Amino acid sequence: MHTSSDTRKKLSQHPIFAKLKSWESFLIFMTAGVFIANSLASPYFLDPWNLSDATFNFTEKAIVALPLALLIICREIDLSIASIIALASVTMGFCAEAGLGTPWIVLAGLTTGALCGAFNGWLVTRFDIPSIVVTIGTMSLFRGLTYVLLGDTALKNYPAEFDFFGQGYVYSVLSFEFSLFMLLAVVFYLLLHRSTFGRRTYAIGNNPTAAFYSGVNVARHKMTLFILVGLFCGIASVMLTSRLGSTRPTIALGWELSIITMVVLGGVNILGGSGSISGVIIAVFLMGLVTFGLGLLNVPGIVMSIIIGAMLIGVIAAPILLKRMRLGAGRA
Repeated sequence: MHTSSDTRKKLSQHPIFAKLKSWESFLIFMTAGVFIANSLASPYFLDPWNLSDATFNFTEKAIVALPLALLIICREIDLSIASIIALASVTMGFCAEAGLGTPWIVLAGLTTGALCGAFNGWLVTRFDIPSIVVTIGTMSLFRGLTYVLLGDTALKNYPAEFDFFGQGYVYSVLSFEFSLFMLLAVVFYLLLHRSTFGRRTYAIGNNPTAAFYSGVNVARHKMTLFILVGLFCGIASVMLTSRLGSTRPTIALGWELSIITMVVLGGVNILGGSGSISGVIIAVFLMGLVTFGLGLLNVPGIVMSIIIGAMLIGVIAAPILLKRMRLGAGRA
């Protein structure tokens, strides 16, 4: 009996079993389950073109989720991401109205996003204001500017070449958007898990004071992450605007909930200090399959929002409840 107990203990500590018990493994099983359920629920789900179209439902959000994951690991957050996307789209719309070419339109969108991110970062690092407070304010500020600049009008005079970013395909059913996301996912995996930048991000998230006294420029690092989030909002805005073919003040409205849910569902601790890009990538596919499957079943958008909100609450609450259960079991 003693030998059997030791054997079970050694097996449970084996790296393979540790990985099977990880959050990423749980997400993989969930994703596989949703995939099977969708294929049984709708005969149109497994069509290659439908699966390709499904990627358009989450790719732009997923691109923003990558740098946002690093920002949250670093104990900060940006709630103005959807408003930055909208403001970048307005800037591109006015550039298109002025007759500028596609390169200048894209540059305008990326620059607007980066400047908005820099503004958020400056307020947080310069005045030491909590990022949740700053970005709640800029969320209203940036979205308000889009309504002031556009009113109830829409801007549609984009050049034909601009359509490729949101509607083009690289190969067969592989869209440009999805290809770019996969490339960026690899880059961010290497950045977070295989570079000094990633180690600094974890260090700040675990203990910013200790990181500062270890020689890490905490303010500059956070500023870089805010700019990066803003820049990627600009990239998402380019693709979303291209896919829709127009700019409206309501563009990307409510996206902050979905993007933050992707990050937190991927295992990134909302309080900072831990998380992985691989978990975020799996969560992106899981949410994409859930929303696409519900769409095929003609589930209303408001119901999808309720489901996404419930997922966010559940993922945040689950670790707390599990910790309390373990403490209760230990006391017993």
